[in-house]
Amino acid sequence: MMHVLAETAVATMRPSLSPEQLRCLYKQKSESGRKRATRNGLWIAVAFYLAYSFTDYLFISDVVQYTIAGRLAVGVGSLCILELLLYRNAKADTVDMAAAVSVLAAYLVWLLTAQMTTIKDAFSYYMVFGAIFMMSVNLFFSFRFPVALAASATNMLIFIVALYLFAPMLLLHKLILGAFCISCFIFTSYVNLQLNRERYKVFLNALEASLQQAAADERGKALLQLSNTDSLTGLENRRAIDQRLRDYWERWQDHRVPFAVLLIDVDYFKHYNDYYGHQEGDRCLVAVSHLLQSVASSFGSIIGRYGGEEFIVIAPMQDSESATELAEAMCVGVRALVWPHEHRRDGTSVITVSVGVSYTREQTKQVDKVIHEADRALYAAKATGRDTLVVFDPEDPQSNDDSEDIAATLKIALEHGLVSLVYQPIRNVQTGKTDAVEALMRLAMLDGTPVSPGKFIPVAERTGSIIELGRWAIRTVCRDLLATDLVQVVSVNVSPIELKVPGFAGYVAATLAEFDVTGARLAFEITEGVELEIDKDVVRCISDLRKLGAQVWLDDFGTGFAGLSWLRLIEFDTVKIDRSFLHDCNTERGKRMLLDIITLLRNRGVKILVEGVETIEHQRLMQQYGISQLQGYYIGRPAPASQLEADNVLRFSTIRNPDSRRLFRNGL
Repeated sequence: MMHVLAETAVATMRPSLSPEQLRCLYKQKSESGRKRATRNGLWIAVAFYLAYSFTDYLFISDVVQYTIAGRLAVGVGSLCILELLLYRNAKADTVDMAAAVSVLAAYLVWLLTAQMTTIKDAFSYYMVFGAIFMMSVNLFFSFRFPVALAASATNMLIFIVALYLFAPMLLLHKLILGAFCISCFIFTSYVNLQLNRERYKVFLNALEASLQQAAADERGKALLQLSNTDSLTGLENRRAIDQRLRDYWERWQDHRVPFAVLLIDVDYFKHYNDYYGHQEGDRCLVAVSHLLQSVASSFGSIIGRYGGEEFIVIAPMQDSESATELAEAMCVGVRALVWPHEHRRDGTSVITVSVGVSYTREQTKQVDKVIHEADRALYAAKATGRDTLVVFDPEDPQSNDDSEDIAATLKIALEHGLVSLVYQPIRNVQTGKTDAVEALMRLAMLDGTPVSPGKFIPVAERTGSIIELGRWAIRTVCRDLLATDLVQVVSVNVSPIELKVPGFAGYVAATLAEFDVTGARLAFEITEGVELEIDKDVVRCISDLRKLGAQVWLDDFGTGFAGLSWLRLIEFDTVKIDRSFLHDCNTERGKRMLLDIITLLRNRGVKILVEGVETIEHQRLMQQYGISQLQGYYIGRPAPASQLEADNVLRFSTIRNPDSRRLFRNGL
């Protein structure tokens, strides 16, 4: 809107002013310039007026003492009056009138004193110099036309009267000089009129140019603001925030002025958009941004939209405690909005935010490091349940996970053979044989140091490396295990990011065809406990995988809040109950909860697999509950493909328990 108004400023300014208003504006704008021009002109005119005393000496030397005295009196008097008027800040019209009267007085005094000469012949020609005074008011000064016209007309009348009263001159000469005087009057008055018109045109052109320049400046400011402003929330955008960060970083480097960075993420905003629509999502973001901006302003901080539902705050803070106070105020403020969000996965029914906080320290060498630390703190806040804040702690061992080194290693992992797969058996307690194996990815650094999956998998998901690694894993299990019939079924963990990438199902189809493997032998494990968005792209991809014949398993069932929703939307082949439920079976309450979950899944008609079987007691309990498929360290530890056996019989002898179904029915 600002730049549109600027573009129309020139077009609307002039037509909105009447000619009278434009004249008044011209008069106001030219006020000081006219006074300055009149002052300079009168001083120069007086100087020449006095210098012309030399012509008096040449032509009418007998009265030169009188003419010079008159010239001095008029010249000095005129300058004194002029300076007094300027000192009293008189208007330009008054100053011009005084100057015009001074010219007329100068002419009249000279004429009266010069007529006393006895050298009549010389004076009869010398009188023509009176035209110079007429020309001066029209051409030398910048008088407005009415003033110049009145002054020159008076000058002409004085000349004609003096000419009429000068007896020694012949009538013919008087007529000639009179005609000359009138001609000068007409010519110089016309020129003055044209000069005044030109001055007015120059003013109008200058006015239009100034308006155009103002409009251009306004457009420039509007475009600059537009380029630095987020169109939805009105906050500074990422471009502007990056410049702010550089400015704050320079102050930190030069003057050690500390600052904190807060990264703020609206919790489960993707779910909000899916259920309420993008228009409501925009309204929510605007409301949250206004609240955050109000809180940030009260702390003297700068806030911007960093992308999507993420905001960034730059706060000039002396310590982390002040930054924590700001972050807490933002979390509390957003909760106080009580903005409804009935479709979250954690049971909360209002919009909340998670905040990651970092701050400058002596060890901070780059501004990107501050952002990276805030991002890691935000990730930790989201991992610990959301609706909270986490301050990056450099002393916390969790903060020294060398994620940057891991991210760099992941980029070259496949090229340098730094990733590998191990396989954990899934055995059937009724047959004692391996029904399937789960492929588990392993990573080693360049120096051979192993990295736990809990560390490198989140980094791979954040950096996008998981896409290439996941495809490599699918191809590897098809080539090494399924194509060689080493095992019947292999399950591969799939990241939500992979499911959302276009062409994932197509890649799976091409890989199965390349190694002549049927889709039923490949299972994809979808982990409920991770941030898995239930959207149309994910559902479509799962549907495409099922069309290929591939199995779809739900992993870690019971650890998240979306399991039941997934059971309703997707027909899973197998559901893996998380190990925590089995390990809680040392109490009657834990056993009852596990039985409830098993009953729920049996009613849904899906196969059940329990993971985390680590003792013979775990295995026997699962037999009592009628669970045939088990996975865990007691069943079999992860091992490379070379250590797998085609006919892998269980080590333990208790395979079948004829009373297991009766015990399950009795709820034991």
